[in-house]
Amino acid sequence: MFDIRKLFGIAPKMESDGSFSPSPVALKLATKSKTNYDHKVYANPYKGSQPKVLMVCCEENNMTMKNGKRFFTGNHPVEMLVPMLHLEQAGFEIDVYTPTGKPAEIEMWAMPQEDDAVKALYQKHKANFENPHSLSDFVTNSMNDESPYIAVYIPGGHGAMLGLPENKDLGQVIQWVHAQDKYMLSICHGPAALLAAGLGDDKNTFVYRGYKIAAFPDSLDKMTPLFGYLPGAMPWYFGEKLRDMGLEIVNKKADGTCHQDRKLITGDSPDAANMFGVMAAEALLSSVSK
Repeated sequence: MFDIRKLFGIAPKMESDGSFSPSPVALKLATKSKTNYDHKVYANPYKGSQPKVLMVCCEENNMTMKNGKRFFTGNHPVEMLVPMLHLEQAGFEIDVYTPTGKPAEIEMWAMPQEDDAVKALYQKHKANFENPHSLSDFVTNSMNDESPYIAVYIPGGHGAMLGLPENKDLGQVIQWVHAQDKYMLSICHGPAALLAAGLGDDKNTFVYRGYKIAAFPDSLDKMTPLFGYLPGAMPWYFGEKLRDMGLEIVNKKADGTCHQDRKLITGDSPDAANMFGVMAAEALLSSVSK
């Protein structure tokens, strides 16, 4: 049967594996050819080899919606790469991890094709995205006081809701970050992964209970199927679960809001990527200068 939504450009695009990526209209509304990266130069960048940043990416790329259709997702390139640009400009090396060491999944349909800085950084790290470190190995062998990491960074994209919120290794990493007073950095849908720290525990003991964050609003995720960004209603909404765990989400719109609560730094969307990156870089620089 012909899908009349194709006439108006709001039918999600079917990929070769039968999953769906956003419609032409959704891509025009929700993605940009250039980012808001401001090329900030940090006056006193970090010049050592340690500490570094541990970035946790998803390794799954298909979200099954309530109607059974699959959304072709991953980590959002803008939300991943723009903050990376700031962290590297500030002098911090970034190590790429996935739960088991399988390749990181990236929403390549959201790559800003006219942003040379973002595309160059992607090419620089392409081999790392394809051959990342294993988070499981890190937890088993290297998660100790001698670890070189000052922060953990979980980028956005709906892929952050796949595998990460129920990953026990990530849960241990998040609890370790909090116990060691390290920074946790996350943007857009990335905070969904914080749920891993509450697996099987009383929600009253959740390490970020009582914190405030910026994150992509559930209300917008409920609207996006209308113009074909998603091929159906989502299977669950991470904001609801985070609030149930005792987190407060400070924004109601995806308007570029960023927020820092103690050592938890968050942003709400691709529009927040630049300021989120600046906040993260400046916080880490302040920490190493003490």
